[in-house]
Amino acid sequence: MANFKDILDYQFRNPDLLEQAMCHRSAGKPNNERLEFLGDAVLGFIVSELLFKKFPAASEGELSRLRSRLVQRSTLAEIARELQLGQALQLGAGELKSDGASRESILADAMEALVSAVYLDAGLEVCSQKLQQWLGNRLSDLSASEPGKDAKTQLQEWLQAKRKPLPVYEVVSIEGSDHQQHFTVSCQVAGLAAPIAGSGNSRKEAEQIAAESALGLLGVRRV
Repeated sequence: MANFKDILDYQFRNPDLLEQAMCHRSAGKPNNERLEFLGDAVLGFIVSELLFKKFPAASEGELSRLRSRLVQRSTLAEIARELQLGQALQLGAGELKSDGASRESILADAMEALVSAVYLDAGLEVCSQKLQQWLGNRLSDLSASEPGKDAKTQLQEWLQAKRKPLPVYEVVSIEGSDHQQHFTVSCQVAGLAAPIAGSGNSRKEAEQIAAESALGLLGVRRV
């Protein structure tokens, strides 16, 4: 934990927040699940604001795509590894035995919890500053004019290359008024035990988010 704090370069006023953020549910309570829940929203908001300011001419779809690249599980796990976050994680015996400290899903979740902990400890402005520091070149190197492949396209091409069936998307629910609808879709992918859910303000956005999650679970690096 001491080494992690040095790399983190942030002094918590309330050290208990950091302790909780680094406690996986397998290690008991209080664990980082609640912080992870809040961190997901804080992370999405901060990244959305940063992209909104950085790309004033970008469309909603372009901003959503860029945001997905920055907040996807593989990106968060990369940042966690750079911070050597895994060394500070508190894990139960089973997760320790299975090398949970290096697992992408656990690292990404803990990264969201860390974002939440900084936000609760110091507020939105400081949290945004730290997040920009952790994102580093990932943010500065983004270009709205060079979009790369969207998640649905990459997932389809990856499955085709593996000679597997194409993904199947289905709308699970539509909530809200006609002008403020919120879509939830499922994505059934060969090789994954259960359908992957994605939610967004349009069916297209929800499908992209589901495809993004599927790529992460399959261990496919985004391009």
